[in-house]
Amino acid sequence: MTTTTAWTGGRIAALVTATLITVLSGLLLAFAGRSTCGQDDVEVPCPTATRDHQGQVVTDQLTLAHRPLGREGGITVRLASMTGIITYPPPDHDEIVPGLVPWAKAGVIVKDGTGPGSSYAALVMTGGHGVRLQHDYTHDTAGSASDPSGPRWLRLTRSGDVVTGEESADGRAWTTVGTATLPGLPDTAVVGLVVTSPGDLTFVPTGLGASAGQERFTQATAVFDHVTVDGTPAAGWTDTRIGESGTTDWEKFHRAPGVVESDGTVTVTGSGDIAPRSSGVHPVEGTLAGLGLGLLVLIVAAARSATRQDRKALLGRAVVVGSTSFAAGLVAAAAVMPLGSAVLRATGGDVLPVSFPTGLRVAVGVGVLAAATAVLALAAAVLLRRRWVAVLVVATGVVLTYALAVLPLLPDEVTRWLLRVTPAAGFAVQQTVVEFPQVVAQYTPSMGYYPLPWWAGLLVLCGYAGTALWFAVRRLPR
Repeated sequence: MTTTTAWTGGRIAALVTATLITVLSGLLLAFAGRSTCGQDDVEVPCPTATRDHQGQVVTDQLTLAHRPLGREGGITVRLASMTGIITYPPPDHDEIVPGLVPWAKAGVIVKDGTGPGSSYAALVMTGGHGVRLQHDYTHDTAGSASDPSGPRWLRLTRSGDVVTGEESADGRAWTTVGTATLPGLPDTAVVGLVVTSPGDLTFVPTGLGASAGQERFTQATAVFDHVTVDGTPAAGWTDTRIGESGTTDWEKFHRAPGVVESDGTVTVTGSGDIAPRSSGVHPVEGTLAGLGLGLLVLIVAAARSATRQDRKALLGRAVVVGSTSFAAGLVAAAAVMPLGSAVLRATGGDVLPVSFPTGLRVAVGVGVLAAATAVLALAAAVLLRRRWVAVLVVATGVVLTYALAVLPLLPDEVTRWLLRVTPAAGFAVQQTVVEFPQVVAQYTPSMGYYPLPWWAGLLVLCGYAGTALWFAVRRLPR
């Protein structure tokens, strides 16, 4: 049996093993991640995540004072004051202090009903980012950088499916912040006053310098006056709280969420957020948790196939190793992502939805990641002249470095640099979760957020593989 024939048999076994390890590990972890709810040993179905009209998982928790609104009309108010409290803030974590978190919101809103996840457009004053026009959870347009401690006039005007937001310092000279189109907004929507206040997120050190997020309850209160509404029959305000609220000790014993009308003013108190959500749900890339083990198999197989005959033979071997590894990675990702997601849903978990193009991008990207890693191992075996040394070096640079970066061990900035400048940067191709500037979250590698976009991470890894192969080819005779 020739060396080539023996390698072919071994290569097939390695490819099948790498694919099965990746798929089976992902499915095993999906089964192990079964979600249960209940108490006193009695299980009940877990509440499902709130989704908008496009299927995006969102947070829709707010206090709303509202009236019905026809296809033409709007609301104008003066936000007289905005205050709040933050519970157990750093550094002592043992007191409640007055203050507003940066993305606390108070203002006016047009919404497609009061059901969680319904479409909306809101013009709000925030605790630290000025006036914003936000709509349908993911869209955010900046207005003026006004201070929430001073009065500010806000106006929303509806014309069919188009909602326009304007602001003013004196109620006479108005500046347009932007417009939002809400397709399918019903003939009778709701219009009103809205207040939310997301949790206060702080970080504490863990492990060898990593950080863990801690979120604490906050509450905001807004006082509105000079309220005028057009396009709606004269009526009082309906007090509605969307999402869970009123459960904390502060709300029970100090200030409950709700709406209070007095002497021409409307005071609204609330907590929560109206924004996209990624925490508490499974990203589809979580099903690729076994990818590192599969890559280890490909690294060993690629290093064992190294040839020092001549340049042509090495380049030919690189084509074979790269193309077959690409196929293994592509098949593994294309299989485990839909299967693992189905298992997670069947066992009570919520999975962040991804479009078909995004899923295809991840599957093809994993194939490229596998191919580049295998070519890097092949070239390293030629350069280092010891296959076991090449396996150790490439496994450390790709798999071990990735593990150190995503496990909550090292300082966050160290992990970001590891995933910028080492071959492990290629793992960025997995990311499907999106970072939103208007949402405060722990945007770190340990939470699935990479410092480079997927294409840039792949370029870093391919750069290492291409450079190593070039030097390996140069070392061999023609």
